[in-house]
Amino acid sequence: MQAYEFINSLIPPLKLSDRAGMALNWMEEIRTDALPVVDEGKFLGFVSDEIIFEVNDPDILISKIEVVSGACWVYSDKHIYDVLRVSADEHSNLVAVLDRENTYLGVITMEDAIAAFADSLSIKSQGGVLILSMDMSDYHLSEISRLIESENTKVLSSFITSDPLDENKIKLTLKMDKPDLKHVKATLERFGYRVIDHFQEETGISADEDRIGNLLRFLDI
Repeated sequence: MQAYEFINSLIPPLKLSDRAGMALNWMEEIRTDALPVVDEGKFLGFVSDEIIFEVNDPDILISKIEVVSGACWVYSDKHIYDVLRVSADEHSNLVAVLDRENTYLGVITMEDAIAAFADSLSIKSQGGVLILSMDMSDYHLSEISRLIESENTKVLSSFITSDPLDENKIKLTLKMDKPDLKHVKATLERFGYRVIDHFQEETGISADEDRIGNLLRFLDI
């Protein structure tokens, strides 16, 4: 899942000699609010429709308009996780992709990156989700997986986030291949793990369906 695999070929780069009016027309046509600016193969940053509207001159050259997010790029061999991190750091819906010679290759949209993220975490697969809270020193995925597999359930994906309420703890999110996780939850709790939330996808239980929907909306999938 390297960055170059997700380049969106429909988003063209602007040249310094292009005019603002043309940039707005392109943005409207492809339904984006920004476009990359490239000069002789080098990525300079992005021009947004907001900046162009502030300038209020459709004939002005792109070279005369301020570009932003010049650091919003990744190398082509970086993982999709790096794309999401850079996007969050730069508050940008587009991330440029460069080769190791710093030559511009294209851009990735956050819609494409999030879809790839969802696939990598098996979010779209059937199953349930458990969220555990623990000290980092207690995190041993092999042991947790062994307990889960003892209930004939497999871990499809997992990821760790810091706990905003306690800097010494982490949250471990586990996506599993079974919708009904009550036995898995009971087993983990029996061995001292603290399950702080669950999203159980089960036909006929509207509350749990709502919880799955809320999780997907939170992840913007």
